[in-house]
Amino acid sequence: MPPFRRLLPRAHRHAPRRRNRHRPAADAGLLAVAVAFAIPLVWLVLSSLDTEATLRVRLPTSPSPDNFSAVLTDEITFTPMLNSLLICGGATLLTVLCAALAAYPLSRFRSRFSRPYLLTILFSTCLPITAVMVPVYGLFVQVNLIDTRYGTALFLAAAQLPFAIWLMKNFMDGVPKVLEEAAWTDGASWPQTLLRVILPLMGPGVAVVAIYTFIMMWGNFFVPFMLLLSPEQLPASVSIFNFFGNYGAIAFGELSAFSILYSTPVLVLYILISRRLGGGFALGGAVKG
Repeated sequence: MPPFRRLLPRAHRHAPRRRNRHRPAADAGLLAVAVAFAIPLVWLVLSSLDTEATLRVRLPTSPSPDNFSAVLTDEITFTPMLNSLLICGGATLLTVLCAALAAYPLSRFRSRFSRPYLLTILFSTCLPITAVMVPVYGLFVQVNLIDTRYGTALFLAAAQLPFAIWLMKNFMDGVPKVLEEAAWTDGASWPQTLLRVILPLMGPGVAVVAIYTFIMMWGNFFVPFMLLLSPEQLPASVSIFNFFGNYGAIAFGELSAFSILYSTPVLVLYILISRRLGGGFALGGAVKG
């Protein structure tokens, strides 16, 4: 036995063997999880090309784009997708703007009320939407916001604002205060400092908040289902009901094709700004001199 092996405790001698024993079990568990996530995606792609699709995962006997042709209509896809873009896009812009304005004083000014306020914001994110929809519906009826796209966008923005403020504040803490002081020395006001110094430097953080907010709104079914009544104003998340017929009959092929089209805007949004997400904060050399 080599001299250094004698100096090692017995437990350390067998540690690599134990890790090697547990490695296949960990790999098998990860593989099982990956398969569990991959099977629904494989079924979605295969069913979208199968005019006789069922719940079984199978190769289509004669692949055809007929399912996509059937759903690419104004009533089923184009109008609901446009409504979703208008509602979710407008609500995302409003949420990011309000979150930046609210996070700035929380990040830059110290007060004994800051921590209780942040904890209150964090607690409000735990409230389920279903718990507040009844009073919200009554309020919207009283102020004539029911069955309006902008009213739905306002409520979605308000629902996502607490967590957006929390995220934005954490990203804003990473921007050095000396940059603001330099801007104030040059005569900039605090709105100019926020818009021209802080937000450009925390671009990846703003992108994260925007993506998270948009995805959460894009997949929201319950809120537009309750607040929008006219069929021509319903977003794509609600128009998916078109593929569920009476007596449990479901058009699986058309449902799969619509689901792929419905996921496309989120994927395109992520791809467009993925470079900024991986770029980090542009603070290199900003505090020199």
